[in-house]
Amino acid sequence: MTVLGLARVWALVFSAGCAAAQTPDALQAGSPERGKALLLQRQDSGCVLCHQVQGLPAGGALGPSLVGLPERSTKAQARERIADARRFNPQTTMPAYFSTEGLQNVASPYKGQTILTAQGLEDILSYLFLPSKATP
Repeated sequence: MTVLGLARVWALVFSAGCAAAQTPDALQAGSPERGKALLLQRQDSGCVLCHQVQGLPAGGALGPSLVGLPERSTKAQARERIADARRFNPQTTMPAYFSTEGLQNVASPYKGQTILTAQGLEDILSYLFLPSKATP
């Protein structure tokens, strides 16, 4: 995807009330290697605490399995859910990874900051949407 294409997609995400941690023009194409590293960082992203992810050590079962995600979702749909799953299910336990709207009890050093950067989100998506035999 080109930077211009990413900018159009991010315009949709930003219009949904998500924080602009990084401008779309500064985004690079997602890196599956960086995405895999972020997925594995239990402290930063926590993804594998709740989800099974193809090519990664056993994950949790609290959230849906992300194995085979490209067969049942588009990258844009997954981006929206990761950015702020509360838009689809207000009762979700999934963190709003790219939103600062409506959060409560946020520690002072983290107020106004998103969990993931725009680039980090693109990197995670690039890993999740790799063809099944291409996982690094």
